Amino acid sequence: MSHYQSPSDFQYIPSLLNLAPQETKAFIDFDHAIKRKDGNIPEKTREFIALAVALTTQCAYCIEVHTKAAKHAGAQKEELAELISIAAAVRAGATMGHGLLALRLFSETDNLITKE
Repeated sequence: MSHYQSPSDFQYIPSLLNLAPQETKAFIDFDHAIKRKDGNIPEKTREFIALAVALTTQCAYCIEVHTKAAKHAGAQKEELAELISIAAAVRAGATMGHGLLALRLFSETDNLITKE
């Protein structure tokens, strides 16, 4: 496999619509509703939020779409650099948070073993 994700994959959207029309249309409608320009959150901020989430979920399609949309909405390269760092910190923070959960679960397991 030469590319895990590729922009050429979008050619399969019609197939997806044919195979699961109700679900696919619901997703597309939802996606378009979120991308509206008349919401309370300005377009550039919406794209920054979407891009930060895309970076943390590692969706190559989303990273491409929202990077381009953010630039179109007026984002500057310096803002993008800060956004990348913020997303990285949140992802690292989530790792630490889940690490704390692992420590608690580990301790709870010790308590269960002691009680038996």
